[in-house]
Amino acid sequence: MKSKVYFTDMHVTFEENLLDKLRKLMQRAGFEDIAFTNQYVAIKVHFGEPGNMSYLRPNYVKLVADYIKQLGGKPYLTDCNTLYVGGRKNALDHIDSAYGNGYSPLTTGCHIIIGDGLKGTDDIEVEVQGGTHVKNAKIGRAIMDSDIFITLNHFKGHEEAGFGGALKNVGMGCGSRRGKMEMHNAGKPFVNAELCIACGKCLKQCAHSAIEINEKAKIQSNCVGCGRCIGVCPVNAIQSSWDEATKVLCEKIAEYGSAVLRGKPGFHISFVMDVSPYCDCHGENDVALVHNIGIFASTDPVALDVACGEAINAEPPMKDSILANSGREGDYFTAIFPHTNWRWATRHAAKLGVGSEEYELIVI
Repeated sequence: MKSKVYFTDMHVTFEENLLDKLRKLMQRAGFEDIAFTNQYVAIKVHFGEPGNMSYLRPNYVKLVADYIKQLGGKPYLTDCNTLYVGGRKNALDHIDSAYGNGYSPLTTGCHIIIGDGLKGTDDIEVEVQGGTHVKNAKIGRAIMDSDIFITLNHFKGHEEAGFGGALKNVGMGCGSRRGKMEMHNAGKPFVNAELCIACGKCLKQCAHSAIEINEKAKIQSNCVGCGRCIGVCPVNAIQSSWDEATKVLCEKIAEYGSAVLRGKPGFHISFVMDVSPYCDCHGENDVALVHNIGIFASTDPVALDVACGEAINAEPPMKDSILANSGREGDYFTAIFPHTNWRWATRHAAKLGVGSEEYELIVI
């Protein structure tokens, strides 16, 4: 059965700007059909790594938050801490990065709650029904505590998932540190001996006595891969292996997404603009792959991702983009990252009952 995906382009008039068009799109897509009254509403958004300039403007978030409050809901912005070194590794740095990129209670009208807590360890295990790779997803507790789940997705390329859209924002974005560990690798973290200062902070945090320190820290075979040591290392000497096969990674993202979304009202908005080849997790962004296409919305994240991906592939490459300079053809995202196929995630998510790859596009 085809899911409905709603779309509006970037053209405006003197009487109607992009924020007006976004609200109209949401209304037509059934946003007001959700019972928001007195419900806690998580708005999942990527705040952008410092240095990256293609993340979503907070103006869009404010419109969504104000709309939710008008309908009686209690919105908050959320994301989980990262597994890699950067400006969003712990909740304090994460919120500082969000503020630096313009996301604050003053600009958005709602507070920020980092989903997996101060050090990325505050999570809850959620059963993955029908999962192939994951039995219990490790999701940020503040995300699972929500009554309604909304995503605002900046649609862009991704070197492992092909692209980052709704499923990536939900699945990987809502995983705690140990959840991200589970998705990204089949092994354990390791210690970069050149960086290690043998301070012992990792030893104090390990609940399984899996770390030994002589001159340097060393992770033992009884490590369970929770990732706590990554979060507390002051010099970023403990790192993830990033060794999971790309297809398995994409399917794990779908399984984590299914755990977050199952049984909870949801609504998803994807902005196909500034379509950079790499994720907003990078501290930089390149020339967009295609011109700004517009805004898509749906209650089905799978159909939404497929619609956005196909819309991008239907456009000519932007002059001076990676695509134009390389002469690559076919699916743009696989052309840039030949080891990826974004349909691995959408197909697996459809199999799990998250949504449908078949859609009807309704132009607003």
